[in-house]
Amino acid sequence: MFQYAGASRFAYNWALAREKENYEKGGKFISDSELRKEFTKLRHSDEYAWLLNISNNVTKQAIKDACTAYKNFFKGLQKFPRFKSRKRLMPKFY
Repeated sequence: MFQYAGASRFAYNWALAREKENYEKGGKFISDSELRKEFTKLRHSDEYAWLLNISNNVTKQAIKDACTAYKNFFKGLQKFPRFKSRKRLMPKFY
């Protein structure tokens, strides 16, 4: 279960970093479907092969949550989303 929570945290942080990097370069918002396609390619690389042991639904929902948080920031509904930490948050996933 902790491995699933860690994969969820990794996917959320990866999506948030990707959105932030894209925004700093002047790009538009990347949709969650595009990010999930990129993440699927990332999962099949040798470096991140450990993600293949995790259900794709866990990472899919984490990426959706990151995109929603990012959109809500630009709508003025909340502060800028923070990266998830092992120490600060309770491990959870869908």
